[in-house]
Amino acid sequence: MSKPVNWFSVYTVVLVSLVVAPATANENRTKKDLSEVQSALEQSQAEYNAQRKKIAALQKNLKKHELEIAKNAKALNMAEQSVKETEQKQQAQQQKAQQLKAQHAQFQAILAAQLKSAYMAGGDDYPKMLLNQQDTAKFERTLSYYNYLNKARIEQIEELKVLQQQIAENQAALAKTKQKLAALFEEQKRRQNALVNAQSERQTNLKNLQAQLNSTKSSINYLKDNEQTLITTIEELEQEKTQKIELLGLNKSKGKLNWPSKGKLKHTFGQRKHGGIDWKGVLIGAKEGTNVNSINNGQVVFADWLKGFGWVIVVDHGEGFMSLYGHAQTLLKDVGDMVREGETLALVGQSGGQSSSGLYFEIRHKGRAVNPVKWCRRI
Repeated sequence: MSKPVNWFSVYTVVLVSLVVAPATANENRTKKDLSEVQSALEQSQAEYNAQRKKIAALQKNLKKHELEIAKNAKALNMAEQSVKETEQKQQAQQQKAQQLKAQHAQFQAILAAQLKSAYMAGGDDYPKMLLNQQDTAKFERTLSYYNYLNKARIEQIEELKVLQQQIAENQAALAKTKQKLAALFEEQKRRQNALVNAQSERQTNLKNLQAQLNSTKSSINYLKDNEQTLITTIEELEQEKTQKIELLGLNKSKGKLNWPSKGKLKHTFGQRKHGGIDWKGVLIGAKEGTNVNSINNGQVVFADWLKGFGWVIVVDHGEGFMSLYGHAQTLLKDVGDMVREGETLALVGQSGGQSSSGLYFEIRHKGRAVNPVKWCRRI
């Protein structure tokens, strides 16, 4: 039959090794935490500056689009004004054309009447009229009438020529006006499309800018909260750095230490256990979830589950003194953490197979268990 493993012996070996192992200095850890916090703060500030540059670029694009909108709107307004003026000019030219056509028709009617009158008079030519005249006075009157009629006919023909030239010029100007009007309509259409495109780009840019502003506003608030948290953390770390915990041992505190938890002693130091093994510590009966406090300043050197003891945390107090707290419900500190007297390490539980809640508590000096009753105040 194989001999059962003595877990108390194993535990003693583990504890002795913890005493020998040097405690990690908290100052280096504090410096590392401080460096990480400052790096995070610098990164947050860099991200914030990058967002500000992005917003500035979006605002610059927005200004560009709005300038383009203003330019196209002004050009469109001028094109519309030119169209209006050209249409008025075209209307005046058309009225002038109608007047010229009316005058042309009138002159043609007058000239036709004159020709008809001459034809009705017999169509006599000038030499024949001279030969047939017997009365000198009548001859002079006839001659004067003939000259007047001929002169009037010539003037009418000249006026008709001038009027025809004016009509031709008016028609040419009207054609140019129509061409200009067509070009203005095309320009107006192009400017309108450019205006719509610029407004669309502005709207898109505005949405992006608004989204970026909202995002940046949230990021700024988040960064401000983080910054405040980081500043507070740095201040706390700096304070911890200046108030470095010294591990001076327990010699000067013998008989003055507070118990780690309030409760009755269910088992005392040296009391015989089943199997002929003596208790190396005490078992304090306490309600589950009660705080387990450090008896003095120290550094956590062990925080893990141990067979027979459940969740265990061990604190090094310096000068070879250590305290152990077992059967915890949960551990609130990690290896390397510096703790002060009265600081909560864990919560009372019944881990390690215990039937009821309680705290197993030991004090050791250079690996040897000592009676906690002699080191702590009377309960």
